[in-house]
Amino acid sequence: MNEKLIISSIIEALNKNGAFDQDDLFKNMQRLYGDLDRRTFNELVMELEIQGLVKVYSMAKDKRRIELGRL
Repeated sequence: MNEKLIISSIIEALNKNGAFDQDDLFKNMQRLYGDLDRRTFNELVMELEIQGLVKVYSMAKDKRRIELGRL
């Protein structure tokens, strides 16, 4: 599994749609990359958040909204 390709796809999806619910974005990425698991997805999103490329907001228990940060 190419993590750089998944990261590019996450940024592209957020750029196109603005924001996603975490579960919706995960399902979208899982359709593209069938072998993507939740743990890897969360690690990649966290990496993007640390770099400032995405912003993650808690909405409710176990619900997060992911938005594109600054590029």
